[in-house]
Amino acid sequence: MIFSILIIAVSSYLILRFFRKTSALHHILNTWWLSFETRFHVYQSFKVPLYNHNFQENQLYRKIITYLDSLPSVQDSDFTNLFSGPNPSDIFLHLDANQVVHDTFLGARVQWKKISGDGDSDSAALVLRIRKKDKRRIFRQYFQHILSVADEVDQRRKEIKLYVNTGAGENSRWRSVQFNHPASFDTVAMDGELKNKVKSDLEQFLKSKQYYHRLGRVWKRSYLLYGSSGTGKSSFIAAMAKFLNYDVYDIDISKVTDGSDWKTLLMQTTSKSMIVIEDLDRLLSNKSTAVNVSLSSVLNFMDGVVSCCGEERVMVFTMNGSKEDLDEAVLRPGRVDVHIHFPLCDFSTFKILASSYLGLKEHKLFSQVEEVFNQTGARLSPAEVGEIMISNRNSPSRALKTVITALQVQSNSGSGRSSEDGSEPNAVICRESVHTVREFRKLYGLLRLGSRRKEESNHSGPLEKEAPRIEGRVG
Repeated sequence: MIFSILIIAVSSYLILRFFRKTSALHHILNTWWLSFETRFHVYQSFKVPLYNHNFQENQLYRKIITYLDSLPSVQDSDFTNLFSGPNPSDIFLHLDANQVVHDTFLGARVQWKKISGDGDSDSAALVLRIRKKDKRRIFRQYFQHILSVADEVDQRRKEIKLYVNTGAGENSRWRSVQFNHPASFDTVAMDGELKNKVKSDLEQFLKSKQYYHRLGRVWKRSYLLYGSSGTGKSSFIAAMAKFLNYDVYDIDISKVTDGSDWKTLLMQTTSKSMIVIEDLDRLLSNKSTAVNVSLSSVLNFMDGVVSCCGEERVMVFTMNGSKEDLDEAVLRPGRVDVHIHFPLCDFSTFKILASSYLGLKEHKLFSQVEEVFNQTGARLSPAEVGEIMISNRNSPSRALKTVITALQVQSNSGSGRSSEDGSEPNAVICRESVHTVREFRKLYGLLRLGSRRKEESNHSGPLEKEAPRIEGRVG
């Protein structure tokens, strides 16, 4: 019995040693075979750089990164970066520099490696390693598969990014963060007819690729948003971006030194994006901190040859004054397609804001608010009215009384601003809940002044009110 057990133990030991040697031998043979294949050029490599020679971002690079990040092999690798998504529960995996990922397609095994370029972002790239015999069989189908999966992943995530330019000259680059602005067309306090016109214009643009190509035009559209500070231009831009699901490229003009910077930045933007230039009037009046930014460089940026380097883009320009202050060359057809005026708050705007901020459709004080608007001609910005309503949201009556006091104080102090809008039509009314500390202090000072004044306002009759409209033209 003991002898039989001993024989079994010895046999088991010899079998284990045999398999260990076989496994080690298999590993050695496999390593040798791979080295043999590499030496005799059995494999072929392809490099996908982040930027091309014109400093344009390679969209194929981004698509492949999106695809690779979705592979199970990334999750199973020894080292992978973890990032949070738009929701706290979302966790995304991202390749690390010099990380190798394996993939299989139609029975062929391929290898991807992400190289960082030794700290130089221009040299960042992806390298595909594939057998030559498999390359002839699957190459085109494999990349079609990558693009299809990447589009599905992007559609599921629907993350909008905000890009800001950093550096100047040859160092001009875009850096991005997640775009989480809460504004949307549902929260924009806009006349229903006007809102439908804007949305219809954007929807028509999205479907017009073949139409623009048939005309021999670049598939892009441009908007000019103008009006006093605090009237909601920034929130309107955010609503447009979310409606289109476009990334936003917000150009910091203080970092643009000359015309070549404009061109470099524009070439680095992507399709399906909004390019925003704020304070256009300030830029063209040479009051900005930018150096050597001429009118011609801005015009070339708007519709020059360099603007043809990408399609399906929306350009948005904002200004705080009247569009009449701009050079006629800026407003000619083909450079700015749609003009939208953002007025100060009148009674119709006030009712929309009261409904949005306080949930009021009617109130006994509405007639008094309307009377103050009509008799004094005083105007507050939607941001100022919105702040009053936010501060008094637990007491709608107090909020309305505070608005009345602010209008009376403005009228009595001679600071009525109805003239700021001139004869512009009330084209767009937009909710804006954020304003500067300076504006709040100014309003607070006016409210304190009004509490000491008891005299009633006796100004001229109601202002004539023009029908709201949106100006648009295709050049």
